[in-house]
Amino acid sequence: MSALGMTAVLGGCGSTGSSDVTLRLVAADYGDSAANSSKKYWDALSEEYEAAHPGVKVEVGVYSWTDVDRKVREMVDAGHAPDLAQIGAYADYAAAGKLYPVSDLLSIRTQADFLSQLSDAGQWKHTQYGIPFAASTRVLFYNKTLFAKAGITPPTTWDELAADAEALKAKGVKYPYALPLGPEEAQAETMQWLLSGDSGGSGYTDDVGTYTIDSAPNVETFSWLRDDLVGKGLTGPVAPGKLNRADAFAAFADGQVGMLNGHPTLIQQAEKKGVKFGMVPMPGRTGTARASMGVTDWMMGFRQNGHAEQIGDFLDFAYNEKNVLGFSHRYGLLPVTGSASTAMSESDKAADKALHPFLDQLPTSELYPVGKTSWASVSAAVKQNIGQAVVPGGNPSGVLTRLQASATAADSSNAG
Repeated sequence: MSALGMTAVLGGCGSTGSSDVTLRLVAADYGDSAANSSKKYWDALSEEYEAAHPGVKVEVGVYSWTDVDRKVREMVDAGHAPDLAQIGAYADYAAAGKLYPVSDLLSIRTQADFLSQLSDAGQWKHTQYGIPFAASTRVLFYNKTLFAKAGITPPTTWDELAADAEALKAKGVKYPYALPLGPEEAQAETMQWLLSGDSGGSGYTDDVGTYTIDSAPNVETFSWLRDDLVGKGLTGPVAPGKLNRADAFAAFADGQVGMLNGHPTLIQQAEKKGVKFGMVPMPGRTGTARASMGVTDWMMGFRQNGHAEQIGDFLDFAYNEKNVLGFSHRYGLLPVTGSASTAMSESDKAADKALHPFLDQLPTSELYPVGKTSWASVSAAVKQNIGQAVVPGGNPSGVLTRLQASATAADSSNAG
């Protein structure tokens, strides 16, 4: 892994033909070892780009997801912002006036190719600053072997899910439905359930972006989870508020979980352990959930070094169909452009076909309210507290009301 040094800002604000333009890119690592580090992807991409653009050099620094957001923050705070950052959030930098609007960087053709709901999520105050990079959605994974032993079929409603969980429990399955509401990624499991509740599910916000965490449908959703799943012992031996996603995925790969919400990385994890599994859309209260939860990471261009033309030209290259598909194939993630999504959906390759259930969900998926600068603190509060809403005898209304109050306060102070 190369670390991006805190070097002085390099000069050169001329055209892409000038000889002294160096673009500095900081990116997150999607690999799980040195062998498949994202550094290799970006180095190969940069080398190909530089060969066709001899006046531009691209320096790449790749960091783990644990470190990358902090590294970029430190660089910006020290007055050495990178030209490009591919990280988890953009809104704070947009609010501080540090990013180029996407319209200042990308060609019309590239802008038009992004999936619209992903582009919309990249907006801060109605201007797009965040460029979607890689995406995923959630589907319900189920263990085919355990389902066959219990004589059940995949659920399409909450009642069917609870009935299936009862049947799995009766057969001694350790986690009939794994409900990871622990601090690692509780905000994801929470949002998927909120989207599948009564009245179509409201998620964290309404259509105009106002937090609605304590809405009546959301309270009903968590009351149902408390009473019909957790209270009946259908979520396994670990309290949901203490069960993390990674542990739930590992238990599924070990054949101990009947059902759980999962994203594409679980495919490879389960296949390595020989688990026979199926994937279906997340059930809703009375039918299939209105929407799946979508997640995307973000690319952004910083203003500090004044390289808008070179940044945009490099990104137009990085986002062509071949390169978007190359990254998606390497890491089992969904493409963020229409052209690459179409190519993947029409492909008969096994790796592509495995992603089709997730790809089918993407057009109607809903993302976290990432355009709000308050979202980071709201997400942290959800991670720490939402598990309390489903403990037997717990008070979902009280927990959601407290989360709503803190979200409203954070929204006011951030004005995002």
